[in-house]
Amino acid sequence: MLMYNTIRILHILFVISWFAGLFYLPRIFVNHAMIEDAATSERLTMMERKLYRFVTPIGVLALVFGVWWWVNVWWEIQPIWLHVKLVLVLVLVAYHLYCGHLVEVFAAGRNRHSHIWYRWFNEIPVLALIAVLVLVVVKPWM
Repeated sequence: MLMYNTIRILHILFVISWFAGLFYLPRIFVNHAMIEDAATSERLTMMERKLYRFVTPIGVLALVFGVWWWVNVWWEIQPIWLHVKLVLVLVLVAYHLYCGHLVEVFAAGRNRHSHIWYRWFNEIPVLALIAVLVLVVVKPWM
């Protein structure tokens, strides 16, 4: 039981940390899309790259501990809500990878989106988090 709870705690800890990065990185994109001077652009490019490199292993650890926890309870019947949650996790992984692409786009000076587009883009992990929380707490379809 101790190991099971430790794995769950580590999963939750790394998910919280991963989401902090998923919330902040697109916010930097918003600011980057609004500026025009080279020095600020260079500073924001550095911040984007460092944050992405920092948060990527944290996201991987969130996934590793989530899978580890899931493997420890695989014998239980897997309800539909968990399958929906896993789809949302895949959406978040794709979002994370697309953020990495955007880091490279900004670094190359090829951004074509407005700050308004990034403001909307920034809401995707918020909506996914709300949906995951509802699924985990309410556990519909059980």
